Order: sequence, then C-alpha cells, then structure tokens
Amino acid sequence: MDDLADLTAFLAVAREGGFRSAARAAGTSASRMGDAVRRLEERLGVRLLHRTTRSVTPTDAGARLLERISPALGEVRAALDVVNDYRDRPAGRLKLNVPTVASRLVLPRIVPPFLAKYPEICVEIVAEERRVDVVAEGFDAGIRYDESLEKDMVAVPIGPRIQRYAAAASPAYLARRGRPSHPRELLEHDCLGWRLSNGPLHSWEMERDGETIHVEPRGQLITSIGGATEFAVEAAVAGCGIIYLFEEWLRPSIDRGELVPVLQPWWLSFSGPFLYYPGRRYLPTPLRAFVDFIKTTAPSTRPRTRRGDASKRR
Repeated sequence: MDDLADLTAFLAVAREGGFRSAARAAGTSASRMGDAVRRLEERLGVRLLHRTTRSVTPTDAGARLLERISPALGEVRAALDVVNDYRDRPAGRLKLNVPTVASRLVLPRIVPPFLAKYPEICVEIVAEERRVDVVAEGFDAGIRYDESLEKDMVAVPIGPRIQRYAAAASPAYLARRGRPSHPRELLEHDCLGWRLSNGPLHSWEMERDGETIHVEPRGQLITSIGGATEFAVEAAVAGCGIIYLFEEWLRPSIDRGELVPVLQPWWLSFSGPFLYYPGRRYLPTPLRAFVDFIKTTAPSTRPRTRRGDASKRR
C-alpha cells in the first residue's frame, strides 16, 4: 500500500506539473508529496522527475512509468469504487474538463441540484479551451461540442440542444457607425475578434436560407475565448465594436439594453454540447450518478459512441 500511495503521489505531481499544485489537488502538503516521490525514486534507483525552480517534468524513465501506471491506477480506483454500490448514497470525486462556455452557460443549471441530491459527491471542474485526453490527464469525463469529441467516446447530450451565435453592438456604436444589413457590411465595421488559445483568429460563420457566409473580423480588439470573454462583452457594451458570441452569453446585456442585436436573420444555430467519457465497462460511481442525473433532467438524451475522427470547430 505504501508503494501504491507513492505511485499515486508521483502521478499527481507529474500531471499537475509541480508539488504545490499536486498537494492542493490532493488535499495534503507539498513536503509530503516530495517525500513520497523521493521514496519511490530511492526504491526504484532512478530519477523520475526533473526539478527546477519553475517546473517539474518527467524524465524519460518517469514518462515511461506514467504510461504504464496511469491505466493501472485507474483500474485500482475503479475496483475500490465498487464498494460505493453498497453505500446508501454514492460518494467520491467527479472531475470534469469543460470549455469555459460550458462552465458559464451549462453547468450552473445542472451542478447545484446534482450536489444537493448527492451531498457526499465532490465535483471538481477544470475550465479550459485546450483539447485534452481526459483519460491520460486524470479526468472522469469532459464536455465538448460534437465536432470536438474524440472518437470511441460515449457521448450524452447535456444542456441546451440548440444554441446560436448572436451579433450585437452598443446603441452608441450603432449611432456612430450605422447598423449593418448584410454580413458583408461587417468588413466596414470594427469587429471584436477572438481566438482559441494561440490558434488562428476565429472567422464568423453566418447562415440564412441555405446561404453560408464566412467573415474575417477586423477591428482593434482581439481576445482569447474563455477567460477574456467577459472582458470582450464589456468592451462591446462600451462601444468598441460588434461582437459575435454565444447568444446566452450576450442575452443579459441585450435584455438590459446595453447591447442591440444586429443581423438576426443570419445568426448561426448549432447543436449543443455533450458529456463524453471512455466507453469502458465499469463507470466510477460518481460519474454514473452524474450521467443518470442528466438523463433524468433531459429525458430525450441517448448516449452514443463516436467512431470517426472529429473536426476542430470548437
């Protein structure tokens, strides 16, 4: 059991990229995590982690060990979780990787009632825009849009099934620059562009009566989707230009009159997000409870398994 504890500590440090962050995630101290990794290295007779003042990264030996123990420790956790089936109420930790938009627009309506129903389950949510391997990085499940799902994953619809992008600008901006009547006129306007992390600038896709138009936004302000999205909305309210974003994100500002919808007939509709997880035989009890909960709250949901490669729309 000591070996198992030390291996678990090593896995946590390697995934988190540091002793302090791993300790916070595990609810212990950085010194204990460091002692566990040193004991493991001494027993194995090889260094597993490169340590600098700024980062902690696996050595070649550490990387090989990670490849082998990640699935093995996952099976151990699954085996221990079987005991959960004999409890009166499910317990444990559910760790989800989700895009920021899901944490903002989808999960607030689902997680609070789920926690109220299952008080002994702890939900940990990591919101980020990068695509991750949920299995390799220690997540139970993730949320992504259909085009961004990995193959061979079980996918269950979660949240609204149809969403839209909405274009809007402040009354002051429209009074100053005029109101566009066609997407091509956006080229004559200041548009608030956005990108995913360090990716290319996201083009604006608009559609009406079967006609699709892609517009490359031009303007003085570009933000990264996720952490800077609220800033982009505030910039639009302040009159910096036209914004094109999830309708639910803009709706409060539209309802307050801070933003005015433009080009409404051209707003693009798309399918809502999915909860996805590996199609393994045994699901951890907290994940199984969460899947059952979202199915109950959305009776039309049906899990399905992805087989083909996916594009990278979001």
